Amino acid sequence: MPAMPAIHPTAIIDPTAQIHDEARIGPFCVIEGACTVGPGTQLISNVHLRGPITIGCDTMVYPGACLGFEPQDVKFKPGDPTAGVVVGDGCLIREHVTVHSATNTHTPTTIGNRVFMMSSSHAGHDCLVGDDAVIISGALLAGHVTIGERATLGGGALVHQFVRVGRLAMIGGGVAISNELPPYCTAYLINRIGGANLVGLRRSGMAPEEINAVKRAVNHMRADMPREDLLAVLDELAETSEAVGDILAFVESAERPICGGGTKKARGA
Repeated sequence: MPAMPAIHPTAIIDPTAQIHDEARIGPFCVIEGACTVGPGTQLISNVHLRGPITIGCDTMVYPGACLGFEPQDVKFKPGDPTAGVVVGDGCLIREHVTVHSATNTHTPTTIGNRVFMMSSSHAGHDCLVGDDAVIISGALLAGHVTIGERATLGGGALVHQFVRVGRLAMIGGGVAISNELPPYCTAYLINRIGGANLVGLRRSGMAPEEINAVKRAVNHMRADMPREDLLAVLDELAETSEAVGDILAFVESAERPICGGGTKKARGA
């Protein structure tokens, strides 16, 4: 069987698009506007891109994915200028994934490197998804959500707009959060910290003493102590733990409430 051509004859490609010679565009793909597709990237078939969008190298996009369409924001009108979408290197974008363009003209909706977005997951306008994050099937990110590096969102997880999820955090399947989830934490109930993401921390190669420090910090966060008291405890633990320093910086910079651990309402930001 002859090798598939770099651009299948059924694909529709905007003449302004920049497609690298080593990229492959499969059957029935549609590429509109200012689109850049890097070397080694493959659009398998029936993928629709709308620029401005840049996709890095060695990324695989599966059938039915739609990347770069207008944000679902009532203030944004079709044809308004946008910074668009940037997708990094080595990503896996599975069937029917949607990633929407930014509502501004300076910072694109950004999917980092080696991100795995499984089938029917969604990243809304102005999202930032960090490197090596895993967004499992049906997980939905509202607008302006930030997902930290190596975070994992379970199937059907929901993240409210403007919420941050810290690096190496994990949200369980079907869980919705509207408060911020600090680094290295898990959430298995709505807006509640379940504990430290021990499996993720061990897989990351974090030293045992750092993992123990994170566990102590997470236990304090789950105690629902007043914000000032929590910051004082985290500040003390951070003197000997870089990982707890990450948690402290996250809590200090929060503009929304932080997920709690008990039955009380989350600590106000």
